[in-house]
Formats: sequence, structure tokens, C-alpha cells
Amino acid sequence: MKRHKNHFWTAFITGCCMMAMMAAAPAGSAQMDPRLTDILVTGGAGEMLLYARLADGFKKEMEDAILAGVPAVFTIELDVYEERPYLWDRHILRREIRRTIKYDNLKKNFLIATNGLEQPAILPNFESAQKSMAELNGIPVVSLSNLTRGERYYAQVRVKIDRVRLPFKMEYVLFFVSLWDFETPLYKIRFAYE
Repeated sequence: MKRHKNHFWTAFITGCCMMAMMAAAPAGSAQMDPRLTDILVTGGAGEMLLYARLADGFKKEMEDAILAGVPAVFTIELDVYEERPYLWDRHILRREIRRTIKYDNLKKNFLIATNGLEQPAILPNFESAQKSMAELNGIPVVSLSNLTRGERYYAQVRVKIDRVRLPFKMEYVLFFVSLWDFETPLYKIRFAYE
């Protein structure tokens, strides 16, 4: 009889755990995946420029880690192709732009560094820092000297948010940092050089 009671309690506890996991599943799936919105490639002074907005790019665990001083790196990957009707599309260039956000706990401000720029942007609060990281305003895509008038082109763009490598195996202590690895889908934006 005792053995029968043990099976009952084991099955009961297993059933409760499964019901709890199923009840928690919709809450986890309700969180939106990061994506790019309002994407536009247009001509500027001597080059084509990308404008876009990253939506749902900051997850709660990531915000907590940034406020604790852990830097986050957003990598914008751009590929430009020339459309050709009877041949494979010609790859013109590939560009990666890395943006890093880091909280300076002593000065109580946020530093946003972009590769290719000498001075980082300094922002006073987290909301403005998030907005600055999420808005891609005037990112150079390709120089007009690399394009031919009258031809059709397209850019493929995605944003990757990379896990930061912490020293001395700290990623085992700060396990939530491993949840950062994600990327947006690959977007294809057509444009013409007239």
C-alpha cells in the first residue's frame, strides 16, 4: 500500500509541475521578438542612407544587466546587391556597424560608442539611451560612386545583439547574459539610383 501512495504523490507532483509550465508558456510567448520597422533607404550627400527603428530590442534581463554595468553590443549588418535579371545578383559590399551601450555607474550616465566615430555619445538617462540605440538614422549604406545610374539595387539588413564575453568565467555567475543572443530577421530593401 505504501508503494502505491508513492506513485500517487509522484504522479500528482509531476502533473502539478506540468500544469504550471503550461500556464506559464503563454506569458513567455507573449514577449515580442526584436524586429526592424519604418525601414527606408534614400539618397544623401554622396551616398545612400538607411533609416530604420529597432522595436522590442531590449529585454528585461538585458536592461537589468546594462544597469548593473554590463555592456551590450548591437551589430548592424548591411549587404548591398545589384539586381540583374538573367545573372546572379552582384554583391557590391558588406558593412558591419557595432554600437555599444554601457552604463557608467560613477557618473550616472550612459555611453554609446559606434565604430568609426571617435567620441561616444553621452546620455543622461536610460530611456534616451535606449532610443538612441534603437533608432538607425542616416546609417551610410553605399557610396553613390559604387552605383550606376538607372540600375536597381537592394540592401539586406539585420541587427544582431551579441552576448558580451565577461572575464574570469563570470558568465556562469551572471547566467542571464546568455539570454541576449538574438537577431532580427533579414530585411530586403529595394532602391534605385536615378
